[in-house]
Amino acid sequence: MRIVFAGTPAFAVPALETLIGRDAWRPLAVFTQPDRPAGRGRKLKFGPVKQVAVDSGIDVFQPNSLKTSESRALLSDLQPDLLVTAAYGLLLPAPVLEVPLHGCWNLHASLLPRWRGASPINQAILAGDDQTGISLMQMDQGLDTGPVIMKAATAIGPDETAGELHDRLAPLAAELLIGALERLQAGTLPEPEAQDDGLATHAPLIQKADARLDWHRPAAELARMVRGYHPWPVAFAELEGFEFRIHRARAVSRSGGAPGALVRGHADRDVIAVACGEGILEILELQAAGRKPVTARDWLNAHPDWR
Repeated sequence: MRIVFAGTPAFAVPALETLIGRDAWRPLAVFTQPDRPAGRGRKLKFGPVKQVAVDSGIDVFQPNSLKTSESRALLSDLQPDLLVTAAYGLLLPAPVLEVPLHGCWNLHASLLPRWRGASPINQAILAGDDQTGISLMQMDQGLDTGPVIMKAATAIGPDETAGELHDRLAPLAAELLIGALERLQAGTLPEPEAQDDGLATHAPLIQKADARLDWHRPAAELARMVRGYHPWPVAFAELEGFEFRIHRARAVSRSGGAPGALVRGHADRDVIAVACGEGILEILELQAAGRKPVTARDWLNAHPDWR
């Protein structure tokens, strides 16, 4: 098959690498977003998908938009049977969707129609969902609204962070894609099933400010925020007049005093216990401004008055 792949971040890499490893499905070309400045020097840096494509000798195209006639011509000239996207980051207009013989498939990191949008992995954890997965859908002009071809579900671990879940879902997406391609060639691919818009939830683009913890909220909710916003943007809060980034924490149901107050004399001497609107948040790892992350035990050893 003549396949073109479109993706940008690390999430899309396993799917691309899997296609590259199969001669019959090796992409003709890769579309990815333009290089962005990164690091202290703000130098332009290849995205993960582009790096894999370049290393594999695959042509790379980086249009700012697919709405122009020039960018559409790039795709049309390749005469693709199928366009596969995974976290590409650009919407595909109707003329582009009509170019490939079999249309355009998208690998999305949720069980659609739940968590349409830019942050499905984070939102699943923030909401306390028991499971999530990958949906392979036939793309239309909406944002993750197309009919679903196949799904693969997985449980969310009770302590799993967004970064850890991301790293499990990316190879699952690759497996689902290969299974769908095999069924397409065998003539056994299921008919795409329309999504129930009434069950849809939205996963908006995350801002750094979203990760600020409000001690008046229940501890269970704050613990999910610590997991859901890790490794980016990382949950943060003010404590004893200092602002910290909180990398690991857990909730316990005991009461502990005024929200935001340290619970001194806590049963577990190796955690920093903070009273919340409901329950206590036990901090296991934190980071003061300008410092490296440390365990709660190390912080308490240096600040015994916090015990």
